[in-house]
Parts: sequence; C-alpha cells; structure tokens
Amino acid sequence: MNTDKIYAESIAKDYAPKENSKIIALKKLDAKAKRPATIFTYTFGIIASLVAGLGMSLAMQVIGNGTFGMVIGILLGVIGFIGCGVNYPIYKKILAKGKAKYAYEIVELAREISEQ
Repeated sequence: MNTDKIYAESIAKDYAPKENSKIIALKKLDAKAKRPATIFTYTFGIIASLVAGLGMSLAMQVIGNGTFGMVIGILLGVIGFIGCGVNYPIYKKILAKGKAKYAYEIVELAREISEQ
C-alpha cells in the first residue's frame, strides 16, 4: 500500500475545481435553513450568560456594594438564567420556521438526487 500516493491524491482532491453538484446545493440549502437559528442561539446565549454573570458578580458584591447592588444583582442573575433557559425552545421554533421555509426546495432536490 502506497501511503504517499493516497496522501498526494487526497491533497490534490482539495485543490481540484469542484463541480456544482446537486449534493452540494442540497447541503447549502440545509445550511441556509439552519443558519438563522444558530446565529440567534449563540448570540442570545452569550448575552444571557453575560447578564447572569454580571448579576452574580453584583449579588456576591465582587463589583459594587450595598444592599441595592445585591438586589439588582439577584434580579439580573435571574433574568440571565431565564434567558439561558428559554434559549433552546426559541432555537427549536426558529429552526422549525427555517426548515418550513426551505422544505419544498430541499425535498424536491433530494427527490431528484434519489431518482438518479
């Protein structure tokens, strides 16, 4: 077994011009359907985590001081944790919308591929 030849062919395959096949179009449509949900989920999750962290820092008086800061910190922490908790259900709803939007095109393209 010539491993150098296999390695050279795998590298050459990466640089060879790619033809636009239906499989690549199907993958792009699938990614296009999922992208808005993914972007929202990461953004909202990061913001909710930062809010929860800020609230915890205020509640433990790492930053700020006094009872007012602690109460605000507890409220911010609860809001942040609720945001983290609802992130996944919101993701599922946005993903379902994206899949419904592109479902017809994806099914038709997949049907064309499977019939070949």
